[in-house]
Amino acid sequence: MKIALCSSEVFPYAKTGGLADVTGALPLALAKLGHEVKVFMPLYKKIKPQKMCGDYGITKEGKVEFYFVKNDSYFMRDALYGTPQGDYPDNLERFSFYSRKVLELLKQLNFKPDVLHSNDWQASLTNIYLRTIYANDQFFAKTATVLTIHNLAYQGLFSREKYPVLGLPWDYFNMHCLEFYEKINLLKGGIVFSDIVNTVSPTYAKQIQTPDYGCGLEGVLREKRDKLVGILNAIDYDVWNPETDKLIYKNYSPKKLEDKAVNKKMFQKELGLKVSEDTLFLGMVSRLAEQKGIDILSDSLDYLLKKYQIIILGMGDEKYLKILRKKAQDFKKSFSLHLTFDEKIAHNIYAACDGFLMPSRFEPCGLSQMISYKYATIPIVHRTGGLADTVVDVAKQGGGFVIDKYSSDDLSSAIDRCAKLFKDKKNWNKLLKKVSQYNFSWSEAAKHYVDMYKKAQSSK
Repeated sequence: MKIALCSSEVFPYAKTGGLADVTGALPLALAKLGHEVKVFMPLYKKIKPQKMCGDYGITKEGKVEFYFVKNDSYFMRDALYGTPQGDYPDNLERFSFYSRKVLELLKQLNFKPDVLHSNDWQASLTNIYLRTIYANDQFFAKTATVLTIHNLAYQGLFSREKYPVLGLPWDYFNMHCLEFYEKINLLKGGIVFSDIVNTVSPTYAKQIQTPDYGCGLEGVLREKRDKLVGILNAIDYDVWNPETDKLIYKNYSPKKLEDKAVNKKMFQKELGLKVSEDTLFLGMVSRLAEQKGIDILSDSLDYLLKKYQIIILGMGDEKYLKILRKKAQDFKKSFSLHLTFDEKIAHNIYAACDGFLMPSRFEPCGLSQMISYKYATIPIVHRTGGLADTVVDVAKQGGGFVIDKYSSDDLSSAIDRCAKLFKDKKNWNKLLKKVSQYNFSWSEAAKHYVDMYKKAQSSK
């Protein structure tokens, strides 16, 4: 099968979140199954392709070719989507250019995809254009379209005055296509014009059809329910594996979990925290926004930091950054705060911490809980989306601690339960050994994507 995958970010070339992890790993897994995959993304400032061919660059990794769409005025910027002050005002121009260019490039390369797989609102226009401007183009006559929603909260909303930028007839600016409360909604258009829509966990696929999680698009998604698929994300064990990880202090495996303690000791020392094997050490790697549960965690910190050690890595909303900075001043011996994104610190959090915090209000899939399992770090989560699909409470013979009610009190109670088990070294070590052998590899998840692609082709 020939697959063209479109994404605004792909690891390791550009990353702001889980979207990049998925679109970096899935193509390689599909190629291992024997499929021909080409990936298309913008050529951002820090990307250095192996070869430039006029208005695009190419890098080959294994059997997968990565194509980078060049437009220096749009993409040669310090950030992908905006600044701390807000989104770039020309994001509609940027990503409509990218989407049109992908389709032109496919024709230029004479690559007729069986499936055009676009991700999130930034790439959804490729599917929209294929079914509108290119509707009668025989080159794409047999191409099925798939749209993956990684987070429904981000929809690509723009004022109706900018509609001419899209180069589409005004006929499509209506409630059945691209219009959403008098605005352009690119994600909605992608949903409408795609043969199959999928999202990144079975539970989230059900949740987004309800008013609580549908972000205003629950009606559109319910109409699409027969062609809406939930496939659980996976992680790349070539990147996330404590046996081979070059960014941690000491490698370890399920057979030598005692070496995990070396990472804890060294990391505590480096961070200036009290070096203590017996103190529960909790970590969080996240966008610091309400969606990720930073509100209920912030409310719990005064209580938690008197008993446990916590490290937080991430960037986010200034409202919460201000609170966290104050806590970091007040609890210098038990709280380490890093308001940035640092790959090395992230890897060491997974390797050194005892527990991993993911109290998300909602979570389409989540990758961190899967990574933490691999590193024998116990996830503490709110039961929602992909977290509900991957974390079962230890009280039910699972591998983590789960809260059903989204509150700071319930979060603190779950952490206290974790601390109680942590003191019972025999049963704690049994739990670590069990979770470190869980398997969330892309080799299995990719097979589900292939099945979905076949469904998309048959539904055309």
